[in-house]
Amino acid sequence: MLSPEIEKSKTHILIEIIEYVPNSVVSKTIIRKTTGNISVVAIDTGETLAEKISPFDTFLQIIEGNAEILIDEKSNLLQTGQAIIIPAHTSNLIKANERFKMISTIIKSGYEGSIS
Repeated sequence: MLSPEIEKSKTHILIEIIEYVPNSVVSKTIIRKTTGNISVVAIDTGETLAEKISPFDTFLQIIEGNAEILIDEKSNLLQTGQAIIIPAHTSNLIKANERFKMISTIIKSGYEGSIS
């Protein structure tokens, strides 16, 4: 089941709309459109998002804690307030050496002329 978007035309404190769950990854949709989506994600210590290759660019911003983002096996350590763009068609893995929260933005438009 798809989670509903958060309420529009209302102020939100993103680190407060999602809570950590022990031994889990929790995600809440902020906006979901055919051209992309934005989610806030809470990842507990020791959890990993499975390695994947996305056909789209993904923008990640850490809003609480610290994260390890591996892009093509190169480790990037991000702290609160830092962000990174995972390029389309590259392998990536997201690790929680300690728990953290992030905003994930996937842009699906602009690839119409590219070869997959």
